[in-house]
Amino acid sequence: MNEFIEEITMCPCQSGLCYQDCCEGFHRFKKKPINAEQLMRSRYCAYVLKNIDYIQQTTVPSQQSLLDMDALLNWAESTEWQGLNILQHKTLSPIHSAVEFEAFYALAQGQQIHHEYSVFVNINQCWYFIDPTVARPTMKQPCICGTNKKFKHCCGAFL
Repeated sequence: MNEFIEEITMCPCQSGLCYQDCCEGFHRFKKKPINAEQLMRSRYCAYVLKNIDYIQQTTVPSQQSLLDMDALLNWAESTEWQGLNILQHKTLSPIHSAVEFEAFYALAQGQQIHHEYSVFVNINQCWYFIDPTVARPTMKQPCICGTNKKFKHCCGAFL
């Protein structure tokens, strides 16, 4: 975890709480996000703090080994994160939720807005991000979340 975490007053996720009362417990795995929006906010905060291990650990377990950790770290290190705006958080199924958000950041080329509609799945009372950029199973293969459903009838229906 990055060294300057302890010095942060307000949480970068923009919840209005101080870091110690907000995302720190998630980043130290002492508490779990209770919904997809909390997980999204904690992941944004992890990018701000360059806590790429947290990004990996909060991605669906079957996708974690497929993540390009060097690319994630490079993006976090080359980006000046400036803010997060949650546009909507909605339930898609009993175990799936979606969060639409905008993340504001600056690169050497200037200010940027990253707009994303992210899908999350709850596995054994724990929320995970479903990464749409890594290889996915075919629609008839078992789902990445470990249910006994085919991918197309579970997580694949929302990607």
